[in-house]
This record gives sequence, C-alpha cells and structure tokens, in this order.
Amino acid sequence: MKDYVQVPAAELEKPYEFPSPGESSTCLYLSRSRVCCCCSALRPRYKRLVDNIFPEDPKDGLVKADMEKLTFYAVSAPEKLDRIGAYLAERLSRDVVRHRSGYVLIAMEALDQLLMACHSQSIKPFVESFLHMVAKLLESGEPKLQVLGTNSFVKFANIEEDTPSYHRRYDFFVSRFSAMCHSCHSDPEIRTEIRIAGIRGIQGVVRKTVNDELRATIWEPQHMDKIVPSLLFNMQKIEEVDSRLGPPSSPSAADREENPAVLAESCFRELLGRATFGNMNNAVRPVFAHLDHHKLWDPNEFAVHCFKIIMYSIQAQYSHHVIQEILGHLDARKKDSPRVRAGIIQVLLEAVAIAAKGSIGPTVLEVFNTLLKHLRFSVELEANDSQRGSVGSITLSSKDNDEKIVQNAIIQTIGFFGSNLPDYQRSEIMMFIMGKVPVFGTSTHALDVSQLGDLGTRRIQIMLLRSLLMVTSGYKAKTIVTALPGSFLDPLLSPSLMEDYELRQLVLEVMHNLMDRHDNRAKLRGIRIIPDVADLKIKREKICRQDTSFMKKNGQQLYRHIYLGCKEEDNVQKNYELLYTSLALITIELANEEVLIDLIRLAIALQDSAIINEDNLPMFHRCGIMALVAAYLNFVSQMIAVPAFCQHVSKVIETRTVEAPYFLPEHIFRDKCMLPKSLEKHDKSLYFLTNKIAECLGGSGYSVERLSAPYVPQATDEDRLSRRKSIVDTVSIQVDILSNSVPSDDVVSNTEEITFEALKKAIDTNGMEEQEKEKRRLVIEKFQKAPFEEIAAQCESKANLLHDRLAQILELTIRPPPSPSGTLTITSGHAQYQSVPVYEMKFPDLCVY
Repeated sequence: MKDYVQVPAAELEKPYEFPSPGESSTCLYLSRSRVCCCCSALRPRYKRLVDNIFPEDPKDGLVKADMEKLTFYAVSAPEKLDRIGAYLAERLSRDVVRHRSGYVLIAMEALDQLLMACHSQSIKPFVESFLHMVAKLLESGEPKLQVLGTNSFVKFANIEEDTPSYHRRYDFFVSRFSAMCHSCHSDPEIRTEIRIAGIRGIQGVVRKTVNDELRATIWEPQHMDKIVPSLLFNMQKIEEVDSRLGPPSSPSAADREENPAVLAESCFRELLGRATFGNMNNAVRPVFAHLDHHKLWDPNEFAVHCFKIIMYSIQAQYSHHVIQEILGHLDARKKDSPRVRAGIIQVLLEAVAIAAKGSIGPTVLEVFNTLLKHLRFSVELEANDSQRGSVGSITLSSKDNDEKIVQNAIIQTIGFFGSNLPDYQRSEIMMFIMGKVPVFGTSTHALDVSQLGDLGTRRIQIMLLRSLLMVTSGYKAKTIVTALPGSFLDPLLSPSLMEDYELRQLVLEVMHNLMDRHDNRAKLRGIRIIPDVADLKIKREKICRQDTSFMKKNGQQLYRHIYLGCKEEDNVQKNYELLYTSLALITIELANEEVLIDLIRLAIALQDSAIINEDNLPMFHRCGIMALVAAYLNFVSQMIAVPAFCQHVSKVIETRTVEAPYFLPEHIFRDKCMLPKSLEKHDKSLYFLTNKIAECLGGSGYSVERLSAPYVPQATDEDRLSRRKSIVDTVSIQVDILSNSVPSDDVVSNTEEITFEALKKAIDTNGMEEQEKEKRRLVIEKFQKAPFEEIAAQCESKANLLHDRLAQILELTIRPPPSPSGTLTITSGHAQYQSVPVYEMKFPDLCVY
C-alpha cells in the first residue's frame, strides 16, 4: 500500500502553487476519510459550533457542553448572531421537511437559549431568522410542532427589546394563531391543546405590539376582526359548559392554563385593558359582528357577559365610547325582531349600570334621546300590528308581547340610568323626558306621534311617565322648588286631568317621589282610618321660606288637580289611595297654617261635591270621595293635634261606622260592599261640618275666616290641553257671551215701574233662583242645538260692537296737537283746514322761555 502524507490544516488553507514547466511534480494522494476531515476544518467556526450541538442520536437531546460554547461565542461575537440564526433556520427547515422531529426540538431549544442569552442591538437580525423558524413550525400540519412554535413565540414575546423594530410585521402570526383558536381536530385533547396554543400566541402578539405606539400596531381593523372573534369563540364554549354544570367558580392558575375559555377571557381582558382612546372602537366593533353572526342576542346571557367584561376592563374615561357603539348598533338593528332589540337594550342597561358609577361623558342626553326614539318606534310597530285586524291574531299577539318586552327594557334602562346620575343631571333628564310627553292639543313635545293615533299616543304617554317615575325614584331635593320648578310642574300636571286613570296614577306617583323628602310615603300606603298617627313616626321638618313661597305660587294649582282628579268617573281604588297620599304628603312637607286651612276647605268641598253630585258620578265614586275625605281629616286632625277638632272627626267616623260604613275606606273598597241608593236623606251627623271645624280651630288660635268661603277651583287652560270636557266652564263662557250680545235698546225697553208686586218678586228668592236656572238651561240648550252659523254670527256682532266702541274711544282721546298751519277737518264731506293762532296754543312749560 502506498504511504499517505499528512498535511497540516494551515497548509491546506494556502492556495496551491502549480509547478513550473520542466519541474518534476510530485503527486499528492489523500484518503477519502482524511479528505472529509480536512474539509470540515475549512468550515466557519459558527457552523462547526452549531453542528456540534446536534448529537448523532436525537434522543440524547441537546449537547449542553457544546451549547455553552455556542452561547459564549454568540455573546462574544454578536455580529455572528445573524449567521448563526440563518444556519439554524436552514437546518430546521431541512429537518421539518424530512420529518426529523427530534432535531427540530433540539434546534428550537438552542434558538430559545440563544434568544434569552443575547440582549443587544445585534439581536434584531437574529429575531428575523427566529420568527422565520417559528412560522415554519406553525405552517406544519403536526400539532406538536405547532405547539412548539407557539411556546417559542411566547418566550420571545416576553423579552423586552431596547428599541422597537419598525419594519417587523406580525400579520402571519395573527392569522395563524386565530386559525388555531378555531381548531376542529377530531381528537378532543389535541383540539384543546391547539386552541390553548392559539390563544397564548394571540396573547403574545398583544403583549409584543400594544405597548409601543410606533411599532406595527395590531389595532387595525383587519387584525381585530381576527383576534376578537377568536377569543369570543372560545369564551362562548365555557358559557355553554357552565350553563350545564351550574354557576362557575373562580378559576385557578392551573385551570387558566388548561381551560381555553378561561385563558381566552383573560387575554380578552388584557387586550381591552391596553386599549386607548384612538383604538377603542376597533376592539369593540368585532364583538357586535360576532354576536350578530352567531345570533347571540336572543338569549343574550353571553352578550351581557361580554360587555360586562368590556366595561370592567377598559379605562373608566372610555366608557362612553362603548355606550355610543351600543346605541349605534341598536340604530342599525332597529328593523330586527323585537327580541333581538330587547337583547341589545338589556346589554345597554348592564353597560350603563357600570358606566353610571364612573364617567359617562357627553352621552347622557344621547342615551335618553336614542332610547326614547326607539320607544316611539316600538309603540308605532305595536300600533300598526294592532290595526291589521284579527287576521293572524295569534302571530300579532305574540309580536305585541315581544314589543312590550322591548318597551319594558327601554324603561328599565332609562330608569336605572337616570337614578344613578347626580342630582343636577337628573333634574335635566326629568325636564328632557317631560318635554317628550305628548299632550293633546299642543305641539311642544319633541316626539312625532302624528302617525300613532290616540291609542299609540296614550301608550307613549304611559311609557314616558313610567320612565320618569323610575328616574325620580330616590330623588331628594332640599327644597320643593328645586324638585318641582314651574317649567316642570305645569307639563307634569297636564296629564293629571286626562281621561285615563292610569296616566293620572303615574303623575301622582311622580309627584310623590319628588315631594317625599323624608321617606314617609311607605308609612301612608293604603287609604285607611289611622287610629293613632303618632305610631307612624312621621318625619318632618319646619317649613322653609322657599317651600312657603312655592305653595303661595302653586298651591291653588295643586288643589285644583286633586279636586278634579277625585271627580273622575273612571277612578279606581288606587286613584283614591294616591290622592289621599298626595294630601297627606302636602300636609307633612309643605303645610303651614294657611295651607292647612286651604286643605281642609278642599276636603269639605270634595264632601259637598259628593253630596250634591253635579257631575252625576256613580254611587261608588261618591262614597269613595266621602271615604277619602274621612281618611284625610282623620290624619290632619291628629297632625295638628287640636283636641276639639280630633273629637269632632272621631265622632263623625264612629257614627259612620254604625250607620253608614260605606263612607269609610275600610268598607267601600272591599269587593262586596252594600251601596246606598242616595245620599240626600242622610243625617248631618254623618258629615264633617264647616262651622264645627271653624269653631274647633278658632278656639286654638287658627285664622278660620277663610273656612266660611267654599273652595272653588281656579279656571285655567289645562282642560283644553288635556282633552277634558268641563260643562261648567262652557256654560260660564256661554252666559257671558249672551249677556254681552243683547242690544242696548232691549235693555232700555225692559225697565219697569217699582211697585209692590215688583218688590215682592224681588224678595222672593226661590222664584229668582228658579228663573236663573231656567235662563241657564235655555242658554245651554241654545248653544247645544243652535246652528254653528247662528252662534258665529252672534260672536261676530259682539266683536264688531267692541271694535266700534274702541274706535270711538281712541278718536276722542288720541288727537293730533294743534298746529299754526291748521288741522284737517271733514264737514259735510268736504275737507277744510282750520288754523290756530300761535298765541292761543298751549305749550308745555319746558318749551316756554
């Protein structure tokens, strides 16, 4: 065999010099193994160090000693990091293609260690190679490799780099991790493992990108449309599991890592917690798209759960952005089924309940305006469905019920939102809602009810007053003027005269919320004869000056509405209970000596109206008024604590208990109560007498002169506004027109001589009263049966007569001053000028000098 020549490595690295011509050349023979050994020495050092970390058998794992050498080399020569990363990526790609999973694991472990060990500016090129290798693993179809790549990416995401990399993009990772969140692998364990890896990958992307505004952001819509639905998809699964297993418990750290739903919720909270003013909407809008696509508004338990997470996770000053988005989505889905709209409104209620505790921003009126608009829209749909007739009555009735669900949800949202606002904002909302209540005969309200009809308008009125009732619940004003300013009181009392008992009940309940500043209403609930008012422990304070001035200005208006409200024909027991509570609250909160006298006058007037019955009320209503008066006088007599007054009231009540129990609230409001046929034949001992009350109060120092004057409600224009038909007011106007429309010649001709018979007729008052009643009857009959043209002609003649009289007066009183040039006068149809000498003219003293 030939001898082999061993050549040093240094010699091999030198370029080979060919011999010159003529020189003898010696052939160099090398064995194949020796050539390979020599060629390995020609490889760069970083490649040799990388090759050494891979064992011959991949089961042996990473060679730790060689890995330490590679790490020391990378730290010592950071400029070689990019080459090390590229070479490792090359080997890993080759091993992935050849399905050498063992070497793939070793390569990723080496990459992770290098990544954690090196922190310098030179790590940027190495990261590109690292991300390229992670992408290779995620693209593979093997679940183990996908999980391996995700774990490496999460480790990389936890590294805080010194400077951001502006050119780095994570679009592929967002798409790939989102796809892994929706894994549908046949094996449940593998499917869960892949989904957890996808959620952790998204969490890594979020942590890596959201902190720095200058980096490539993931807040763009194309990324959020993938991330948010992926998280919600996994959160939805835990909702389904919890609904089967019962109420969820607080998850532990181990459960959070093993349960994709819990991990997804944690990631979702972290994502929302990092959202800022500019990208809040991009994170919330995909939630609506997911809920719409999966039809999760009905039932809406998951939707409510999602928005609770959103409201609690975002910063408080951004809450109004979420509310605005919900309102906008409600507008966009207004043509959907009622249950879907109701689900969105209930979500809004939960969001508002959380936001009302913090900062709501400028969306307060926008919330109420949008909700009232949808309330009108719901009532309009309900009215249109009810007008279609009996065809498909079952379907229509179900739709009506669904619309009522929507309306109740809106009212609850308005009430809850308003009740959590501060007092200054709540008063504005009260005015805002009251301005929306439609009143017949006016056009001041902002809601368009022209297409609703009477039934739809009534429904709107009830809904708005119910909303107002919830807003005023718990409202405590220091003075009644603050709670009931004139601009709010007048429109509030207008519905109290409408011919609808439910509307009147709501108005009274709203007034009770605003009047009851010491929480006494619960003690007064239910109309009854209270044996001892002291047992109720009524809380009251001394009447302040502002409350006294309020009653002087608005007291007669309150009395009038209570008086007319008691005489409505459609009153039920609740109406009388609320009217009794109104009288009691006014006595507690606003009554001084003058107000007490007025309230007693009002009670006596109600008793007289029930006895005389000019309005032809049914017997039940007349007895109900009598019971109301008895309950109130019993209450007020014990409140002012005048013994003689209390004794008179107690005596009347005892007499009624024996002889006329239907005059007491405990009897008349029972289901089976015997009613009398008439009230005219009853003894005076059953009634509260004005002279007795005046005598009792006068003996205790009260000014009782006004008690002798019967109470008469003031006439206002509210009857016209509330569509109330008042015959008394009509008659008084008609009599005034007729009395002024009689010509003066007839008045002169009706004069007669003063004789004994004439004086006798004048003294006979009965005959005069009968004549007066006959005149009134004729007037009423004429205006009820006469043609409209005749009545219009009478009114026109009266207007012309008034115009002529005014013209004569103005001609006599207003004349031009005299002028030396003369004044124009008309005599026998000819114009003449009459001059006045200057010395005869009278000038003011200031003009003479």
